[in-house]
Formats: sequence, structure tokens, C-alpha cells
Amino acid sequence: MPQPMIQTQELTKYYGDVKAVDHLDLTVYEGEIYGFLGPNGAGKTTTLLMLMGLTVPTSGTATVGGYDIVKDSREVRRIAGLLPEGAGYYEDLTAKQNLKYIGQLNDLPTPEIEKRSGDLLKVVGLAKWADTKVEKFSRGMKQRLGIAEVLIKEPKVAFFDEPTIGLDPQGTKEIRDVLIGLNKEQRLTVFISSHLLYEVQQTCQRVGIIREGKLTAADTIDNLSYRLARKEKMIEFELSEISPDLIQEIKNINGVTSVDRENHKLYVHMERDKSREVSETIMKHGATILLMKPKEYSLEEIFLEYYKEEV
Repeated sequence: MPQPMIQTQELTKYYGDVKAVDHLDLTVYEGEIYGFLGPNGAGKTTTLLMLMGLTVPTSGTATVGGYDIVKDSREVRRIAGLLPEGAGYYEDLTAKQNLKYIGQLNDLPTPEIEKRSGDLLKVVGLAKWADTKVEKFSRGMKQRLGIAEVLIKEPKVAFFDEPTIGLDPQGTKEIRDVLIGLNKEQRLTVFISSHLLYEVQQTCQRVGIIREGKLTAADTIDNLSYRLARKEKMIEFELSEISPDLIQEIKNINGVTSVDRENHKLYVHMERDKSREVSETIMKHGATILLMKPKEYSLEEIFLEYYKEEV
């Protein structure tokens, strides 16, 4: 079983009277890509700053790589890297010079800096621009350089705050491919804070949804989808043929609340499980059931469900 890389217990942060993070209990395992979701102001960035040992929690505890974020904050920063949203770069220096400077700030030996800089520029696809000044880089190229800067000290865990925001589709895909590649090849634990739901769904193995500083859900996207389908009591049927009479008869089944059609699919909403009665009705009408399963929800649908007013 993978070991926890990040663990928080009742982690809380106040700014004056404002509670930015509220009793956060979170576990991220070694070698996974974890998505931390929420709109602006939900507490994502504050959580990242605490986990990096850059701001002190008001109460609660947390560890990163086994190190306490308050007592061992220097060790946390040694094994963890952070690419903040809107990271700054030395525009008048080349990509390689930027990396060398970051390596020096991390007290790395000069031979190591030289080797790692060259290797990392290849990893992020910037090798042929190694001697180009950063002022000539696109936003996507700067983001890739930022990833290299995070990796220069060979961290065990990397935090990324909105890594693809403002990028065009090609730049977004490039960043996604780099992060997935690093995770697979180096077993790097990746923690992505974002409100770009599609990107998180394409990249992350598990997600946590934060609202007003509180973690409202945490699991794989498949499990969250299944949980929502059971709550909504909705079954998806894919049929060989669908007639208006069939739809009407399904609607007339006691316990069925509504039926939605999408091409050869029916989404049957129920107050209680009526899948057997629905199946019998379908077969009575001479249709073949090609697929029957709980509806699969997108991450956007899951997110919106957890952001309803009553949640």
C-alpha cells in the first residue's frame, strides 16, 4: 500500500476574523496526482502555503513527507516544491541561468546544478531554448520553466497552484503531459490546486473539493460519480430502439419520477430502485438492453452538486 505523503488533521487558518481554512482533514498518498478543487477564495492557496511551511496554521497539524509543517518547516521545503499562480521569472536571464540561480538558492553543488539544469530542460521540452532569454518566452514556456525550477532540488512532492490557467489548448496539453510523465517516470507526488475542472479530470487520480475552507468531498472521480448516481437514483439504459410509447410506459411505473432521452440512451430517475420493472417494460416493447448502469457524472456535474446551497 502507498504511504501518505501529505496528511492534515483539523488544519485551520484564520486571517483576522476570516476563517480561510476550516478543520481540514486530508490525505494524499505517495506517487499519486491529487486535484484540489474550489473557486477563488475557497481556501486552496492558503492550504498550499501552510503545507509548504510558508504560513503558520491557527490550529491543527499537518505533515509532508513525514515532517511537521511547523516544527520541521525547513525540511518540508527541502523535500517539497511549489509553483505558485503567476510565478515570477528573471526575464533578462536565459532559461538555463534561471535554473542555475534557483539551484544556488537551494544550496546545490555547482556540478549538480549544471547536470540537473540540462536534464530538466529536456524533460520540460525547453532544451533548444536553454540559452534564450525568458522575456521571449510564451506563457506556456514560462510555466514549463517553472516546473523545471520546482524540480531542480529533486523534491518528493510538488505543489502546483493553477498550473494551466491562461494557457491555450496546446500549452495546457503540454503542461498536462509533463506532469503525468513526471508522475509515472519518477513517482513524483503531484498536488494540483485548480478550478479548471476538465483539466483536473484529465490529470488527477483523486480529488478533494473545498468550499469556504471545508473539505466537502474526497475520493476518485469514479467513486464520487457512483455515489452521486446512487443518491440521485438514476440508471442509464442504452437500447437498440426507443419509441415514445416505451418512454411513456416507463414514466407510468410507480416510483419512476422522470425519464430523459439522449439518442439511444434513456436516463431513468427513480424514488426507489425500479430497475427490474423498467427492464421488463423495455423487453416487453421488443427493445434490447445494450447497456445498463448508474449514470456517469462529469467532474463538473459532481462539483456543482457539492456546491449547491444546501450542501
